[in-house]
Amino acid sequence: MKSALISVYDKTGIVDFAKELNKLGFTVISTGGTLESLKKGGVKRLKHVSEVTGFPEILEGRVKTEHPKLMGGILAQRDKNEHMNELERFGAEPVDMVVCNLYPFVKVTQQGASLKTALENIDIGGPNMVRAAAKNFENVVVIVNPKRYNQIIIEYKKNGEVSAKTRKALAVEAFKETAQYDLAIYRFLEKT
Repeated sequence: MKSALISVYDKTGIVDFAKELNKLGFTVISTGGTLESLKKGGVKRLKHVSEVTGFPEILEGRVKTEHPKLMGGILAQRDKNEHMNELERFGAEPVDMVVCNLYPFVKVTQQGASLKTALENIDIGGPNMVRAAAKNFENVVVIVNPKRYNQIIIEYKKNGEVSAKTRKALAVEAFKETAQYDLAIYRFLEKT
């Protein structure tokens, strides 16, 4: 069974997308507010991230996805027996898809946020998951843009998989997103 790790600030279309993933045989792993939205929307085969990691969210949600069972599941190369054996040895499962969009740092700072508020809107786990999935795009589908949801469902329904060309395009989009995010943080902090 495939799994999708979904943690999104912008929840546009996420419930319908997750329901379609369920129909395609995916289990959805999620966090905090996203998990609640998916539950309320009737998504099935849904797990809280702590069910996968065996570790609770801590520090008011500052730490939830930074765990070897998740990061290993994202970064494992499926064609390397050593990687797959290591996942098995530590009770980790492969993660086949990461769907993540980041805290609205730019929006918050453009509205004149204080330094403290700005710092609280710096996403840590999201960019790390996105970068890990993008690095391993040959094995993991990474989605940072809700406008891609329909395309991904269509490809799965038509081909049973997402094409190599699309996976690479999604990875490029993901690295662009994290680069722009970090640049915005750098520019804000430099000025304050």
